[in-house]
Amino acid sequence: MLQYQIIPVTAFAQNCTLLWDDMSKQAVLIDAGGEPEQLKQLLIQHGLTLVALWLTHGHLDHVGAVGQLAREFAVPVIGPHQADAFWLNMLPMQAQMFGFKQPEPIQVTQWLEGGDQLSLGGYRFEVRFTPGHTPGHVVIYSPDLQLVWTGDVLFAGSVGRTDFPMGNHAQLMASIQRELFSLPDETRFISGHGAMSTLGHERRTNPFVAGRAG
Repeated sequence: MLQYQIIPVTAFAQNCTLLWDDMSKQAVLIDAGGEPEQLKQLLIQHGLTLVALWLTHGHLDHVGAVGQLAREFAVPVIGPHQADAFWLNMLPMQAQMFGFKQPEPIQVTQWLEGGDQLSLGGYRFEVRFTPGHTPGHVVIYSPDLQLVWTGDVLFAGSVGRTDFPMGNHAQLMASIQRELFSLPDETRFISGHGAMSTLGHERRTNPFVAGRAG
């Protein structure tokens, strides 16, 4: 059975997720944005083996611990889409801008495309390409859990900012409609910040997207 734990990290309370398969004890960290020592302790606490780091996009609060963890555990970095390479290359500048400790460089092992599949234990995950917040943003969907990691595309009651370099609001809205609202209404989601919600609830009540044609 798949299990997960949400761990808010950094001053931006970014929702890093520790996801693991109970049978194999294999685990991934989704958007390991910071506080690597805390993340390592949780792996030990649950008796897990880290096998990969998955990224939705290249902003510092989602990737700040990735370089260190990838080096220490010798695991691959999977994602985001290659269009976010410039964000990963700008990590030193991002850290300086927001007053963060300089992160270790990140070497992406596999860039993701929409339609790719990821695996953990015996479970499969679907990759959906959702540009707008950043040009290379992806979301990761688990049919088994009926759960999707939306990064900074969709939040409970809000949507992602598009005023960063290469953000595009129209593209973001199209991504939400095409890649998220095409999933079942009961699908829950873990966003980059804040509380969980369901896609159906956001479709009906989120002031930024409610009432738009699906």
